[in-house]
Amino acid sequence: MSQAKISYFSLSSLQGKDAKLDWVAGTKFEEIKFENINPDGKGNWINLTDNDFDSFLPLVDKEVKAGRSEEAVFKIFSRGLETGRDEWVYDISKDELTKKIEFLSKIYNSCVSTGILNFGIKWNSSLEEFMKSKVKSSFNKSFIQKSLYRPYSKLFHYTEKIFNHRLTRNHYEMFSFDLSQKNLTIVVTNHTQVPFSIQITDCVPTLDAGGRPSENLPLYRYDEKGDRSDNITDWGLTQFQTHYNDFTITKENIFHYTYAVLHHPAYRTKYELNLKREFPRLPFYPDFHQWTTCGKTLMDLHLNYETIEPHTLKRTEIATKPNPKAKLKADKTTGQIILDDNTELTGIPTIAWDYKLGNRSALEWILDQYKEKKPKDPTIREKFNTYKFADYKEHVIDLLQRVCTVSIQTMEIIQQMPNNVDHQKP
Repeated sequence: MSQAKISYFSLSSLQGKDAKLDWVAGTKFEEIKFENINPDGKGNWINLTDNDFDSFLPLVDKEVKAGRSEEAVFKIFSRGLETGRDEWVYDISKDELTKKIEFLSKIYNSCVSTGILNFGIKWNSSLEEFMKSKVKSSFNKSFIQKSLYRPYSKLFHYTEKIFNHRLTRNHYEMFSFDLSQKNLTIVVTNHTQVPFSIQITDCVPTLDAGGRPSENLPLYRYDEKGDRSDNITDWGLTQFQTHYNDFTITKENIFHYTYAVLHHPAYRTKYELNLKREFPRLPFYPDFHQWTTCGKTLMDLHLNYETIEPHTLKRTEIATKPNPKAKLKADKTTGQIILDDNTELTGIPTIAWDYKLGNRSALEWILDQYKEKKPKDPTIREKFNTYKFADYKEHVIDLLQRVCTVSIQTMEIIQQMPNNVDHQKP
């Protein structure tokens, strides 16, 4: 059988819908000047990537079962935790989360006893299976952990397995059998609809911690007894030590190197299309230890955002309304954030907005997460819609100033990285 041919033609993206329809209606098929194209080795037939990306070291091997790689830099990797009921099991307030879970647990256990679903709580396939198996919930405050919900936004999370849709073996390997052990995890968001981004966390990340489904690369892994071991493979260590002829290189060095390279603007630009389609791979850059130092500096900066010295912003009380309406809007042109009817912050340097994770700057992620939003779940909306920005206003101002420092220093580090992507062959 002969191989099919692909002929391709595209109208300008600047043309509107009506103009494109008029063109189609008024153009004969034989008049269209098609381009004959050949797909690449991975079946892509538009926006082809003719570069050396495939020659780099694989961070993970997505072909292996259960997310366990042997000939890749990281052994285990995992998507973030998918709950299926975020509004129920996450909350900014530990007390409010406790109230929600006590209610959820009570209703669910009643359903287990009666065998009848009560639609006052959020159901999905996994919770229904637990109910059919007569597995009851046992509320325990020790299940409440801090979790990375969105960039620079942590929430309290109730981690009892039955109420978390995809709480898997990999998550327990990342944070031990009770999800309470410390680990460092690089959160990678590479998606067709948002710019590539990474962040670091020391707690369990949710599925959309980067705004879209993310994959996570932990530094360590835990066994069923809670014993810790390295997650960077011996194979990966050998690749680095052999290539650089440097047997002082450690697995932690490689972790820091990874974090630096994946922040490199030239790397992200050259391999932008690759990073939308597939998991990132690592080139060997000259001056390995310079990159590890850079990665560790960035990592420490991003992990310690809650305690870093705040950048001083000018606070102006523009009114004195008794119940000011929350706004949380940013004006990048003027370097201004309007918090509510009464208060605004000014003096945000332009460079601070340039530190982005996906489509938003770090500062904008904070503003988005602290807005007053109408809950989607009807029971949450009726019984537990207690969040008010006014209760967290001073905390948000403090957080914005600290993340402003993080943003400025991050961009200063990134701007000092080499402007090219020259690398050494494996």
